[in-house]
Amino acid sequence: MATALCLAVAGPAGVPIGAAVAAPETSELSRTVQRDADALLAQGVPGVLVGVDARRGDFTVRSGYGDLDAKTPVPWNAHFRIGSFTKAFVATTVLQLVGERRLSLEDTVDRWLPGVVAGNGNDGRAITIRQLLQHTSGLHDYARELPFLSTREGFLKSRFDTVTAAEAVRLGVSKPPTFAPGAGWSYSNTGYALVGMVIERVTGRTWQQEVTARVIRPLGLGNTHAPYTSPHIPGPHAKGYDRFPEGDAADPEWGPRVDVTLQNPSWGGAAGAMTGTVDDGNRFLRALLGGRVLRPDLLAEMKRTVRAPQFDDAWPGARYGLGIMWAPNSCGGAWSHGGTIHGYLTRNGVTDDGDRSVVVSMNTRTPVPTDGSPPAEKDPATALIDHALCG
Repeated sequence: MATALCLAVAGPAGVPIGAAVAAPETSELSRTVQRDADALLAQGVPGVLVGVDARRGDFTVRSGYGDLDAKTPVPWNAHFRIGSFTKAFVATTVLQLVGERRLSLEDTVDRWLPGVVAGNGNDGRAITIRQLLQHTSGLHDYARELPFLSTREGFLKSRFDTVTAAEAVRLGVSKPPTFAPGAGWSYSNTGYALVGMVIERVTGRTWQQEVTARVIRPLGLGNTHAPYTSPHIPGPHAKGYDRFPEGDAADPEWGPRVDVTLQNPSWGGAAGAMTGTVDDGNRFLRALLGGRVLRPDLLAEMKRTVRAPQFDDAWPGARYGLGIMWAPNSCGGAWSHGGTIHGYLTRNGVTDDGDRSVVVSMNTRTPVPTDGSPPAEKDPATALIDHALCG
């Protein structure tokens, strides 16, 4: 996607709003998406970058600040932490291995990681690879057992610590399962930590190496990275800001913004450690849904969904496949996988045929509406993504 030129104009309270120069056939849509991006500032987003890819033309818009102190905008080619969007890359890698008959979606966890999932009612002999990818394993989410993720003091003290996949899994299985395997749906990063370990057991290489060799390099995603423990984001990038709850635990207030850009992403691992750009994210989504990454039968497996009721508040009617989600919109529905990690909120969407896609990067995980603005009824980027895909 070609980088658009920016015309800087003044927005509310002097906040810069970037207007993208787009091809004539996309100019009306780009103006709509620009207004949607500007509206995210009232939701408490410091800065936002949006890339839209379509056969009729591509464009990029931005709004707000990438650096609140310097009062500079988000770079047009900004890198950012993509959080759980990582899961789509990891699931794609697993499905390629399935296509090579190196493992099966119906293999149990114990087939590859004997004894790793055991105790407290957890049983790796009863959980399949498919269930790990689809969040139907019932495994407790290890992220809930990492208290440093949710407090300012804890994060600043421990953000450079390494959390291995084995440690993450041990945290997950230290608690009883949410339900019996296959008996429900509950989002669990533990499943993807295990998937990363399975990839390494099957191939002899880390999930980072396999994702890079199988997805990143073949698609020419030169600005997408699967890191290990480095706390840095490739440049250029916006700074990531977060707020942490303070005061009464029953009725907490949000504290001041904290620069959380630097952090060791190992705690996210195969569930959410990657970095990327809007251009690369769009290229991946359009190639994936356009059938250029997986065989038709494997893509069909990825798109076999179950209801994901925990997502209904943000995306009513959401259904989850293998590393991707489907949700209704004004033109039928779209596929996506967002990401939430300290300092960065990623949202995206792609049409079923891969004809059009959109990637949204916001430089906060905790948007808190400003100046009495009402909070969004759904996910804050819902209207923008709907307009980008259906406009």
